[in-house]
Amino acid sequence: MDLRQWIDLLAQQGEVHRITAEVDWDREIGTLSRKVLEREGPALLFENIKGYGNARGRKVFTGGIGTRKRLALALGFPKDATNAEIVQYVMKKNQERIEPVLVPTGPVKENIVKGDDVDLFEFPVPKWHYLEGGRYINTYACIVTRDPDTRVQNVGIYRGMVGRKNSIPTLLIKGGQHWGQHFAKYADRGEKMPVACVIGWDPIMGFLAGSPLPAGVCEFDVLGAYRDEAVEVVKCETVDLEVPASAEIVIEGFIDPDPSSYEIEGPFAEFTGYVSDLPTPRPTIDVTCVMHRNDPILRGTQEGNMPGSYSENAVISSAQRAGIAWNILRSNGVPGVLDVYADPVTCGINLYVKIRKQFQGHAKQVANALWGNSAGQGRYKHVFVFEDDIDVTNYQQMDWAIAYRVNAGHGGITIFPETFGHALDPSTPLEERNVEQLGSGTWNRVLVDATRSWKSPRRPEWNNERFPPTVEPSPADEKLVLDRWKEYGLG
Repeated sequence: MDLRQWIDLLAQQGEVHRITAEVDWDREIGTLSRKVLEREGPALLFENIKGYGNARGRKVFTGGIGTRKRLALALGFPKDATNAEIVQYVMKKNQERIEPVLVPTGPVKENIVKGDDVDLFEFPVPKWHYLEGGRYINTYACIVTRDPDTRVQNVGIYRGMVGRKNSIPTLLIKGGQHWGQHFAKYADRGEKMPVACVIGWDPIMGFLAGSPLPAGVCEFDVLGAYRDEAVEVVKCETVDLEVPASAEIVIEGFIDPDPSSYEIEGPFAEFTGYVSDLPTPRPTIDVTCVMHRNDPILRGTQEGNMPGSYSENAVISSAQRAGIAWNILRSNGVPGVLDVYADPVTCGINLYVKIRKQFQGHAKQVANALWGNSAGQGRYKHVFVFEDDIDVTNYQQMDWAIAYRVNAGHGGITIFPETFGHALDPSTPLEERNVEQLGSGTWNRVLVDATRSWKSPRRPEWNNERFPPTVEPSPADEKLVLDRWKEYGLG
């Protein structure tokens, strides 16, 4: 579906609210979006933005996948689908492919603006947070690039700020990010990298673009599998790329590898819940063309996660990062995996894995598989492994297991130092996440093995187990009490 069909579906489900009162692009849209996300409220369509009554763009849509219910709807499930249902579906669909089909034209080509006529300020781009360095147009935009060697396209979500009227300085990380790897190849050739920023289309586009699918796989191919239908794409006007024919807005341009072309970008209120880094010269999209539908809707999102307040990208990550991790473990032959969970508040930085333990080093095998995979570039910093009696979506159960099954001096905690990590993690000193110098951030990763150690001998006093029994009543005693429950007058 395109963005307008998605909004219509949300309206039918009572999951979108149209705001007709005048609002300011400068912080008001961002602040209101934050407060609605905190309350797990509806998606928002802003239709009356100060100063944009007669502009090229007049509307902003945000919060489309701001809750687990709306994620379920986007994936074709009922709103009450469970975490396990969604993660298992994601695991399956991420392995399937239906290639796009090229069509001659589409609604995105209803308006084409080129060269000096391009002015990004004609769109109501919000300044989402008062400490940000500018107006961020690429928050939920899907950035299309092409590997110059294989010709395979990649689609990813990367932040970008309006610089001049026709420029977008970006946070581009060469190590780990697929478009960063493309950029490094163009730089080696001494060529500028063509880029297309797709703003507003099927909600699954952002769901896939924000996830680390394997290199060499185009997200449009996977999206086709999710929808059981080929994506219709059109050729861009000024760059050698293909984009969805019914997207709202497509911004085309080139990124020059010459550092003298860089523009100042940042800071940005990032997914970590902290305002990121410092204003820094960064690779910049020199915009050559803008295509858009009539009366285009600017799709954006409020980033940043804190307890009780997390973004729609966090909802996406909680499902995708768990599904991708589970597939990594399966493909690497890690046995006995029963469940994988990533809470939205950390977007997969912390990962919780349930196993049926089969050998003493089982938890280490889990961590090694995750940390050795490219999908672990900016995720899975802390891996927690539990046995099958623990619900990895229940913090109380996990806390109990960590308290009484983890012995740091006997292998319960393992630190894997000086690995590649996320450049936005504020716990890493700034000098250790200088992506221009290091290509990536650096992390000291941690495994917390909350499984019961097999180094202890089995004891007959403990029913021939290695750990003492819990204080759970015997089945017979529990049955006696439950059978007499009404007699106790407890209701």
